Amino acid sequence: MAICGSKSALLIVDVQNDFCPGGALPVAEGDSIIPVLNRYCALFVEKGLPVFMSRDWHPEITSHFKVFGGIWSAHCVMGSKGAEFHPGMKLPDKAVIISKGMNPSKDDYSAFDGFDKYGKSFSEILRNLAVTKLFVGGLATDYCVKESVLAALQHGISVTLLEDAIRGVDIKPGNSATAIAEMKAAGAESDILSTIVLS
Repeated sequence: MAICGSKSALLIVDVQNDFCPGGALPVAEGDSIIPVLNRYCALFVEKGLPVFMSRDWHPEITSHFKVFGGIWSAHCVMGSKGAEFHPGMKLPDKAVIISKGMNPSKDDYSAFDGFDKYGKSFSEILRNLAVTKLFVGGLATDYCVKESVLAALQHGISVTLLEDAIRGVDIKPGNSATAIAEMKAAGAESDILSTIVLS
C-alpha cells in the first residue's frame, strides 16, 4: 500500500497510560503496538505528512464513567498521569493532538468528536490540509479506533486500517474481529507496515 502525495495523514488513537497495562482501563497488550506505531510515525515524518494523536481528555464528572451512569471506570481524566500518552511513544515534534471526551454528557469515542488546542475540530483541520486519506492505528479496536474509522468514511475520507498497530478491549470475545469486519464492510482497507511503501 503506497502512501501517496500530500493528502495522506496518520491518526494514532488514544495510546494513553490508562489504556495500557497498569492503567485504569487497560487493553490487553495495548503497549505491544507502540514500537510499530513509532515506525509508522517515522515513515510519515520522513514523507512530510501530518501525524495526529487523539486522546481521551475527560472531566472528573462525566456520564461516560460508571459512577455517573456510564459503562466505564474512571480513566484519562484531564491533566492526570493516566491521560498522558504512553512514555514509549516517540511523538513527532509537529504531531497535532486532538482531544475528545471533554463534553460531560457525551461519550465521544471518535477522533472526529475532538478538537486541537486552538479549538478547531478534527474534520476542519483535515479539510484545511486537504487530507483525503487516513491511516489509522491505536486503541481500542472495538471502540475509539472503530468509531474514528467509521466517522472518517462518513466524512468522505478513505481509510487504511493498520492491522498490526491496533488492539481491542474484547469485553465480549470476538468484538475486535467484528469491529474490523464492520470497518471493512463500510469501506476501509487494511494493511501492515511491511507492505507499506513510500512513494
